[in-house]
Amino acid sequence: MPASPRPVAEPRPHSASRHLPPYRGILAVDAKDFTGHPAVQHEYISRSVPQLLERAFDRCGLSEVWESRRFPTSTGDGYVLGFDPAWLPFVVHPWLPTLQDVLAEFAVHAAGAVRIRLRVSLHVGPLPDSGGDFAGNGTARNDTHRLLDSRPVKGMLAASDENVTYVAAILSDRCYQDAVASGYTGRHPEHFIEVPATVEGKQFDQRAHLYVPTPSGSLFDRRILGERVMRDHGAPTAPAGDAAPPRPRGQGPTHRTTVHNRADRGNLNTGTVHGGQSVTNNDASHGGHVGDIAGDHVRGDRHGGNRAETVRGDQGDTPRGGPREADR
Repeated sequence: MPASPRPVAEPRPHSASRHLPPYRGILAVDAKDFTGHPAVQHEYISRSVPQLLERAFDRCGLSEVWESRRFPTSTGDGYVLGFDPAWLPFVVHPWLPTLQDVLAEFAVHAAGAVRIRLRVSLHVGPLPDSGGDFAGNGTARNDTHRLLDSRPVKGMLAASDENVTYVAAILSDRCYQDAVASGYTGRHPEHFIEVPATVEGKQFDQRAHLYVPTPSGSLFDRRILGERVMRDHGAPTAPAGDAAPPRPRGQGPTHRTTVHNRADRGNLNTGTVHGGQSVTNNDASHGGHVGDIAGDHVRGDRHGGNRAETVRGDQGDTPRGGPREADR
């Protein structure tokens, strides 16, 4: 038997310049609770996943992406492939919503067999693509799988209704910036929520973006997204089970302080007041008197409140003027 050829030595990193490998979009999917299914169903699920992916590409007019896929690999409970990054905006939309529809239909027709729900991760970066057995290996692919295993996308799919939501996707920040924020994809940035993608037991912490084509359940529960996500989105502190919607995209982190102000039957000003104010007291125990603040004069039986910043006119603890004649 001839001896195996000796591996060709490569220069060490940072020791010599070389050409970058081609940029590729990377798509990876995992079936939720794969190991939770009986072993007799594992082969069926593994075979069905790429068939469902292909069906979704074909339905939304992206057959070319599937037919020209690079380094395709079944992972047992999922699938990974590379593609021309020019298609990245189309994979985000319409392919992800179409995949949701295909899986929903599959759940109906496969009643009594198995339900397949998928986590999806999308990334883009340079990867060797020689076509050999070891093509497609590199940092970009590793990060794609880390994103797929990250806490936010797992929690998002687990917290949604299994009869409604079949797809939860996570995009790397680079993928999001190139395809979504730039305006190239047919989905508004408000369809996405920024999250820190972390993986338990791994040194991985990257900014990423969640997208659920058909959401259900309490998908912004603080227990799903984590304290850091809700804090970064300016959400108020709430009990562990309370849902808290994220702040609108584009606003910076908000630091909130709870302040209780009270001015019984009077005016309380916490900013600049221009013009007049009126106070109407309808409590019979206080005589139901009416007081007016107009310019520098305060008239009425009682004026309660406090001052903050600038008030145009006079506001103080000692009212000026007597009761109205009509109120006597």
